[in-house]
Amino acid sequence: MSVDWSGSGPQLLIALDRTLSTPLRVQVEGQLRDAIQSGRLAAGERVPSSRALATYLGLSRGVVQDCYAQLQAEGYLSSRGGSATRVAATATGPRPSATPSAAASPAPAPGPPRLIASFESGVPDLGLAPRADWAWAVREACRAAPNTAFDYGDARGDVGLRQVLAAYVRRVRAADGHPDQVVVCGGFAQGLALVLRVLARTGRTRVACEDPGSIGTVTAAAAAATAAGAEAVPVPVDDQGLDVAALAASGARVAVLTPAHQWPTGVVLAPHRRHELIAWARDCDGMILEDDYDAEFRYDREPIGSMQGLAPDRVINLGTVSKSLAPALRLGWAVVPAAIADDVAAAKAVADRGTPGIDQLALARLIESGRYDRHLRRMRAEYSQRRDVLIEALREHAPHLRLTGLAAGFHAVAHLPEGADETAVVAAARERRVGLFGMGRYRSDPAGHPPQLMFGFGNTGQRAIREGIAAVADLL
Repeated sequence: MSVDWSGSGPQLLIALDRTLSTPLRVQVEGQLRDAIQSGRLAAGERVPSSRALATYLGLSRGVVQDCYAQLQAEGYLSSRGGSATRVAATATGPRPSATPSAAASPAPAPGPPRLIASFESGVPDLGLAPRADWAWAVREACRAAPNTAFDYGDARGDVGLRQVLAAYVRRVRAADGHPDQVVVCGGFAQGLALVLRVLARTGRTRVACEDPGSIGTVTAAAAAATAAGAEAVPVPVDDQGLDVAALAASGARVAVLTPAHQWPTGVVLAPHRRHELIAWARDCDGMILEDDYDAEFRYDREPIGSMQGLAPDRVINLGTVSKSLAPALRLGWAVVPAAIADDVAAAKAVADRGTPGIDQLALARLIESGRYDRHLRRMRAEYSQRRDVLIEALREHAPHLRLTGLAAGFHAVAHLPEGADETAVVAAARERRVGLFGMGRYRSDPAGHPPQLMFGFGNTGQRAIREGIAAVADLL
């Protein structure tokens, strides 16, 4: 498909050599012809207006008009009165290869059949991303931003956004943060990688991650610090959260965990485990990285405060708008101890010189205006309704299934009957055009564990939830 450029003069690379004896008109004509034959200009694509191309090349307009007239006569260009000159539909490229072995590109393979429902977890409703609010916030940011806001700025982030975020995590998460301790980053993944890189330089190279959990994400982030020999080790999770005794035995000095709503089991880190974790960090000079991935979404219980508020010198709080707004925004933050704040900011400067500034101003405006909180209230109500629909559908079609992890977030864990084949259930559901996902893909060793499924309802509507569960009822 050709691009329909706006404006009368889309740029086109044509290089003229005025030292040659070849007339300039012939050079322009030949290069345009070659661009069409090679496919650099696609059928239906607009070419620059004769006036724009003549100005760009430093030629008289008549020379360019003569070139266009010749190429129209040859069938390469087409033009109608009052409309732009375009590459003719029959002048398609690229030219066939002279190599006998060259074959035409095969037709693309048909995609997988459309699913009745996909219970993918960890994805918010992309159709309900607050596009109008975000567009408003960007316009407001551009309107009010001083000229200096369009420079690179402080690598740790815009000071206004850092002040807003520090106030937000204090208000909503009971964290203990100062704007100077906040580093704005490109989502959770970058924040994690930056912090692990800084900690690796201090000798903290063994990183514990929850099992089951985001093992792949933590491993990839630890790999970013391989120059210092960093490695990730799994530590088991039980019904009270991370096993602190197993953590101490692992030899790790960094722990990455999701205490408020463990990913993916949904359990809450027990109060005594919180204190044991902080004591572990003090005993081994370790650090705790707290992933607040869905802290905003609570239904049946009071919100759980951030661990960072208990021990600001030992806990790093990592937040993001990927679940609350949309993953595409790539905006997150790290609230780090004052002792390493400058080092994390320096690592951020080396990584990319800072997160896009206008997006930071827009996020600050969105939060300050109250639109961010209003969006969260709308989404909390919507996810709560979907959760209820999921519970009702499973109660009707698979009443024996035990569900856990429903007090927060937008996924549930279903415990299959003992002896069930988790992988086989997932494969059979896919044949019925229903996307089910097993807990095994989040474990370091999928074998030897009870069969469980994760039912995500963040990006799955109420009707799709009902139809999807009905379609796989006998499998469950």
